[in-house]
Amino acid sequence: MFPSKAAARRYLLSARTAHPYAEDLLATAQTQPRVLAARRIALFVSKGLEPKTGSLIDWLLARGCEVLLPILYADNDLGWGVAPGAADLVPGRLGLSEPPVDLGPDAIATADLVICPAVAVSRDGVRLGRGGGSYDRALARVKPGTPIWAAVYDDEVVDALPADDHDHPVDAALTPNQLIVLRKSLDE
Repeated sequence: MFPSKAAARRYLLSARTAHPYAEDLLATAQTQPRVLAARRIALFVSKGLEPKTGSLIDWLLARGCEVLLPILYADNDLGWGVAPGAADLVPGRLGLSEPPVDLGPDAIATADLVICPAVAVSRDGVRLGRGGGSYDRALARVKPGTPIWAAVYDDEVVDALPADDHDHPVDAALTPNQLIVLRKSLDE
């Protein structure tokens, strides 16, 4: 086990650079019944070496699914807006791409499925983020029973991670190769 979140984050982000390129989540997501049944999915625009979400967002929009994307506020909380299409996103804080219209922080509660970024997840559902707390606050607003998946690579699903009381668990890890169920409560 890692001695602290900071140590885990440093090690895992360093290991992520070993991936020769960021892999896409589309092929795995297309085979998932929960993705196919969802009318509204909260997702994110990948950046850097994160598993790629661009083609997944485009595919969902082409299918008529509404995609909610985060808007990072100055206090690091997240608002949400409907994705208009990749070409219509606007620059946001910290170099992020965001939808132009903010529906507010509670819009995530209207999602049928939430797919969030992570540095890693543990087999019992602990999600390690980048350390700003944005997603822990946002995930606390998700309607009970709504599945929450973390987007990671297969080798970023680890046996254990340090956790705090405010950390919000995830139900599964969506990787470029598979969906890994992390918590028994997920009925897949």
